[in-house]
Amino acid sequence: MKIVILPGDGIGPEIIAQAVRVLEALNSDGMKFEMETALLGGCAVDVTGNPYPEETRKLAMEADALLLGAVGGLKYDMLSRDKRPEQGLLSIRKDLNLFANLRPVFLYSELVGASTLKPEIISGLDILIIRELTGDIYFGEPRGIKLSDNKQRIGLNTMVYSEAEIYRIAHVAFQVARKRNKKLCSVDKMNVLECSQLWREVFEDVSKKYPDIELSHMLVDNAAMQLILNPKQFDVIVTGNMFGDILSDEASMLTGSIGMLPSASLDDKNKGLYEPIHGSAPDIAGKNIANPLATILSVAMMLRYTFGQERAAIRIENSVKVVLAKNYRTRDICEVGMKEVGTVEMGDAILTNL
Repeated sequence: MKIVILPGDGIGPEIIAQAVRVLEALNSDGMKFEMETALLGGCAVDVTGNPYPEETRKLAMEADALLLGAVGGLKYDMLSRDKRPEQGLLSIRKDLNLFANLRPVFLYSELVGASTLKPEIISGLDILIIRELTGDIYFGEPRGIKLSDNKQRIGLNTMVYSEAEIYRIAHVAFQVARKRNKKLCSVDKMNVLECSQLWREVFEDVSKKYPDIELSHMLVDNAAMQLILNPKQFDVIVTGNMFGDILSDEASMLTGSIGMLPSASLDDKNKGLYEPIHGSAPDIAGKNIANPLATILSVAMMLRYTFGQERAAIRIENSVKVVLAKNYRTRDICEVGMKEVGTVEMGDAILTNL
């Protein structure tokens, strides 16, 4: 099982180190992972001048799965767009055709107090957000900053989806909903966007092939409100690239910290790139305070979706539950009376319980 490790920038190397320790522990327990480290993002720009070097591309193509920390940082903000670390992430997603992004939003009972919402609103929360990842406004053409006829600069981005792209993500969403509670909410902005009108039409068409699934539609502005007002009404949410980017980050705070949520970006054969949904947090890099649990839980998703190792995935998830039950907390989820630990110490605790 070949895995490419992409530590990335900021806190990326710190949290990835703890996830790699988990993989190494599984290796010593009879599994067979081959791991190779590569550059992506700002660290790749520093060394090669390219956020997605050819050597990384070659390794990514040959791998079964990839594990990423995070990319980006303030030091790269002044670079041209093609040199920005985020372009490395967008490029590898597009290159590997990782079109289906799965983001579970699950609240551990031990962390109810870490959320800013009332316990009765969020207790028992278990949502899965599916975000289409290789289309939409992030990739649409034309784009850029240009001069208008009156010599003013204009910024241009194009929101575009083909029928084929929508059909593809729709089938994934319905199949995932079938394995859960058979409820699927498609989020769009069809009242003002033609792109969303096509999205809704395609979902209605695909729904005919899944008569056992309850399909509903919601406008994105209402969905943003409902996630705060009554999040447990949702089971599976599916939406486009930009809306999914925003809604999944909003939903992460229902759980108390963005540092708790993993993600999987999959192709049509379940090859995937796995990463925590948070950013590189350069302001806390090197301080041993970053939460590695989302990255460790991303390893569990990798074992489940790409390698079909359900038992090993459950072992990791149970280890996280045990550690939280013992009141170990990194700073982002720590409450009065809990045991605040650092990044490495949290990794130690996970390994002990694994």
